[in-house]
Amino acid sequence: MRSEKRINIRLLEVFITVVKHQGYSGAQQELNLTTSAISNYMSELESYLGFVVCQRGRSGFMLTEKGQEFLHQAVKLLAEMDELERHAEALKGDMGGTFRIAVLDATVMDEVLSLPEIIQQFNDRFPAVHLNLQIRSPHEQVQGILNNQLDLAIGNFPSSVNNVIEEKLYREQHWLYCSNTHPLFPDRGVTVEQVTRYGLVTRSYWNAADLRKRGFGHSTATVESMEAQLALILSGKYVGYLPEHYVQIAVKEKRLRPLLPSEFGYQAPFSMICRRGRSKELFIRTMREMLIKQTSNRAK
Repeated sequence: MRSEKRINIRLLEVFITVVKHQGYSGAQQELNLTTSAISNYMSELESYLGFVVCQRGRSGFMLTEKGQEFLHQAVKLLAEMDELERHAEALKGDMGGTFRIAVLDATVMDEVLSLPEIIQQFNDRFPAVHLNLQIRSPHEQVQGILNNQLDLAIGNFPSSVNNVIEEKLYREQHWLYCSNTHPLFPDRGVTVEQVTRYGLVTRSYWNAADLRKRGFGHSTATVESMEAQLALILSGKYVGYLPEHYVQIAVKEKRLRPLLPSEFGYQAPFSMICRRGRSKELFIRTMREMLIKQTSNRAK
């Protein structure tokens, strides 16, 4: 039976960061430690555990089988510690703490979601809460929720995930656009076949099935953000899907136009997600109620 001395949480933090950066040198900056200090922490951890967690040397960094299993438990423990701290903060009279929320890019001007209004309402209710707003892809949002790195996320999630509660909010209209320097811009009689012959820019998290649903067999460019996608479309070398609200001004100024709306338009369902078992936490519950009320009124 192990002695009463419990493991030092700092050892777990160092270990997880080293794994994240696949070695000591990469973890230096995030930990603000020298490689020698990191090595000492890792040696102390392995001495406490009684087994080697990783192999490091000229051949590179690699977790051992036991190290991989221990990593999973360490991440889970630190997530539970974070949750405990959030509960403790919420019990304070000033309702302080940190609330971490993620959204997809290009949502700030969406009048249905009206994110600035939601933030204003939340801050009025909890002025002492430190709000951490992040822009993340759907996959990153789901992983953040599962790892308790995020409290709530808003986005388009094609499939359901275990241990995640999803609540539908509204649908975002998308059209296929080309710019005023694209060959198709002046031709109002274009056909589907003509459109699909041109280069398509799409988001990196779309798969082949997503492309087929939108009428294309493949893409010729990928991006990580709507801003990057807009830049490529404006180059005149690509067509691409964008949210209607995001390009209203560009369409009005005749720098963009939608191509065959009856053929290529689609609506992306937007939802909010949180980790199962956390939906009744005060900050999450309050934000959920605000989002449901806001989007249900605006989407009518």
